[in-house]
Amino acid sequence: MPTAAHDAHRHIGRLPSYPFYGGPPISPDTTARETVAGLFDDLDAERTERALVLPNYGVPDPDVAFGLNHLALEAAQADDRVRCGLWVSPKGSDHDRNTASLALAGEEGVAALKTSFLLGGAVDAEDSVEELERIFTTAAEKGLVVHVHTSPGAASDVDQIGKLVEAYGATTRIHLVHLGGGMSGHMKLIGGRFFDWIERGLQVYTDTSWAIGFAPAWLCQEIQRRGIGHDRVLFATDTPWGDHAGEHARLAAATDDPELTDALFRGNFEALYGS
Repeated sequence: MPTAAHDAHRHIGRLPSYPFYGGPPISPDTTARETVAGLFDDLDAERTERALVLPNYGVPDPDVAFGLNHLALEAAQADDRVRCGLWVSPKGSDHDRNTASLALAGEEGVAALKTSFLLGGAVDAEDSVEELERIFTTAAEKGLVVHVHTSPGAASDVDQIGKLVEAYGATTRIHLVHLGGGMSGHMKLIGGRFFDWIERGLQVYTDTSWAIGFAPAWLCQEIQRRGIGHDRVLFATDTPWGDHAGEHARLAAATDDPELTDALFRGNFEALYGS
C-alpha cells in the first residue's frame, strides 16, 4: 500500500455523458464521486491525509463545472483534511458566473481558483483579458493560488500559459498542473523555464499528475543539480482523470532523497495550501 500523502489536485462531481470528439455520448470519469461522503471514503482508502478538491469539468456546458463549486466547498467545510478550489472561466461569456464564483473566494476552506482553456478562451483573446485580470487579482487580494491546466498545443500549451506566469507570477501564486503538459511541456518546463521563473522570483508551482514516466525523475535530478525548486513541486492524482496508485508510484520512484520525498508528498502542500 502506498505511504500516506497529500494530494494537491483532485476533482469532485460526475460529468454528464457527452459525445466527445464526434463519437457517441460517453462517461469516461468512472471513478468520479458525486457526494462528499464518497470523496471521504476514497481519501480514507488511499490514506490521503490532505487534499485540494476542485469541481470536475470537461464538457462544454459552463453550468456543469460552476454548478459543482458548492460540492467542493461543502467538502472543504466538512473536514479539515480538505481545501477547495473554485471553478472560474477565462471566457467573457462567463462574466456573471465568475462574479458568483468569486463572491465565494473568502469562504472558509477556499484555497484556490481553478481555470482552464480547454473549454474556450485564450490568454491573448480579447474576451478573456478582463476575466483573467479579475481571476488573478482576486487571488492575489485573497491570498489564493490560481490552479491552471496545461496540455500540449493550442491555448493550454505552456508557451501560452507561461504568459500568465510572466504577467501575474510576481504577485500571485500560480500552480501549473501536469508538469507543463505532455512531452513538449515537460521539455520546456524542466529544461529551463520552471527554474528560470523561480530564480526571477516568480511564484510558480507544478505537480506531476499525468507526467510521462521519465519526467519526474529528470525533474528531481534537476532540482538537486540546480539547488532550487524543491519547494515548488507537489504530488497530485487528478482523480478521476488520474489514479492514486499510479501517480504515487511514479513520483515515489523519482528520488531516493528522503527530504525531497517528504517535501513532494507533504511539505509543499502544507506550505502552499495550508497545514
